[in-house]
Formats: sequence, structure tokens, C-alpha cells
Amino acid sequence: MNKDVDISVDFVGIRLSNPVLTASGTSGYADELADFMDVNSLGGFITKSITLKPRKGNATPRIVETDSGMLNAIGWANIGLDAFVEEKLPVLEKLSCAVFVNIAGETIDEYVAVAQRLADEKAIAGFELNVSCPNVEKGGISFGTDPTQVTEITSAVKKVSGEKILMVKLAPAVTDISVIARAAVEAGANALSLINTFTAMVVDIETRRPVLANKTGGLSGPAIKPIAVYLVNKVYNEVAKGSGIPVLGMGGIRTASDAIEFIIAGASAVAVGTANFIEPGCAIKIIEGIKKYCARKEIANIKELVGSLEVS
Repeated sequence: MNKDVDISVDFVGIRLSNPVLTASGTSGYADELADFMDVNSLGGFITKSITLKPRKGNATPRIVETDSGMLNAIGWANIGLDAFVEEKLPVLEKLSCAVFVNIAGETIDEYVAVAQRLADEKAIAGFELNVSCPNVEKGGISFGTDPTQVTEITSAVKKVSGEKILMVKLAPAVTDISVIARAAVEAGANALSLINTFTAMVVDIETRRPVLANKTGGLSGPAIKPIAVYLVNKVYNEVAKGSGIPVLGMGGIRTASDAIEFIIAGASAVAVGTANFIEPGCAIKIIEGIKKYCARKEIANIKELVGSLEVS
């Protein structure tokens, strides 16, 4: 392998050793992955959503497989901010890769409270603002589909985030995702992550009822990858490229080829989600595959690939 290949990424001043992260909600708080891979081999780790108070989440069943992915309706089940600080931060402090905390809430004040509490924690590189979850009654996607609300919540959280990177996670099911992306950037977002899941349903034909207790869930996995690649490219061309904002691309990534598609489309880094449930150590294979691709194509630096899509 060409030793001169550099796949490290400068992500808003944070050096990632490679462009591969975990997607929020798919690998817990990092310690869950320890038996399957060296988490420090990742470019970064994104925690599951943290809310101000503990949440039980939605009723079960809340996960169902589909032919080309899965639906989840977890509903932000998590241990809450206090327990996160006491029990999980000590685990995250031991990691050498960049750690991003996905934060969520039912009101803007709740988002702000979580960010403010964690703003001085040295173990955390930044926040991923979850304004796009389709599986909660309040908060989440109710914020992320309205540019005015995206502006308000991004601005409010940015004011209390200190030196932490603020990344806003975008919902795909909107009239124009670039409008939402632009609102986030103009309100102070340092980076954008996309896409979150699509609201979908699976029906049990014997009972004629939805399989999920929540009726609907968020569709993720290979089924959404082509849409995700398109939306990443759209946001990169129409918003991110001109403003110098990096994009974290995600949606159905299973292999190095998948990840490279996103990077060519405009993502500076990628996050692996649903594939972690099938093969928890797949991110390592993806990292190695990216290195091999760059060596084969004589690409000295991964930056050469970002947004290199040829359309003429």
C-alpha cells in the first residue's frame, strides 16, 4: 500500500485520522463497540442522542427489518444528561478519536441546557444538533423542517457551545434541503450532517396493523443511499462549498465504495449507521478500503476526492 496516502481530515479545525465516524444512535456511548473494534481507529465517534432528562423512548416493538434496511422508532431512549456526565463521559474521555455528542430535546431551552452543561467538557469535540428525528412527538423534525425554527435553535445553541463545533443534522423529507442547510449555516453552524431517516411504515398483513408500536419509524440502510448521495451533493454545491462548511454524509453506507461515493459527492467525512447492527466492526474495513482506493488511484490526499464529481 502506498504509504504516502493521507486520509486524515481537517474537520473545522479538529484533526480526524480518517473520514469515517459512527452515526448517532447506532453504537451507544462507545463502550458497546469495544468488543468488536478499536474505537480509537475511527475518525470520530458520535454518541446516541442525549436529552436533559432520561427518556424511556417509544413502546416496543420499535425496530423492524425491511428488505433493504430497517425502520426504527426508538424515540430518543437515553439515560439523560446527569447520568451521561457521571457514567459515560469517563468512558469517552479515554478515547483518542474525536467525540461528538448528539443532543436533542422537546424545546429549544432543553437543547440549550444540554449544550451549556457539556460546553466545557474537554473530552467532547463538538455537538450534533438533532433537529431531524421523525420518531418523537415534540422536538426533532418539528424543528428541522422550518428554516425559521432551524435559525432560532441553531443560534440559541451556538451561543452556549463555547469553542465546541456545532454540527446540525438535517432531515431529508423537506421541500428544499438547501434552504434548511443555509438557515443553519447563517445561524452559526460549523458543519452539517445529512441525512437522517425517512418516515416509513411496515404493515403486518395478518393483523392489518403496523408492525411498529409507534406506527411509523425512520427508514435507514441501503434503501436510502442513492437519495442521501444526491442530497449531500445538492447541499455541497448550493450551500457548503461556497461557505467552506464541511458536510458529514450518511445514509446506507456499508462498504468503502459507498463511503467514497459520498466523498466524491461532497462529503468531507462519512458516518456509518445501520451497517453497525449487521457487522459492528465494518467501519474498520471501510477505512482500509478507502486507503486502498486512494493508493490505486494515486490520490495522495483524501481532500482531492471531496466534491470531485464530474458532471460534464
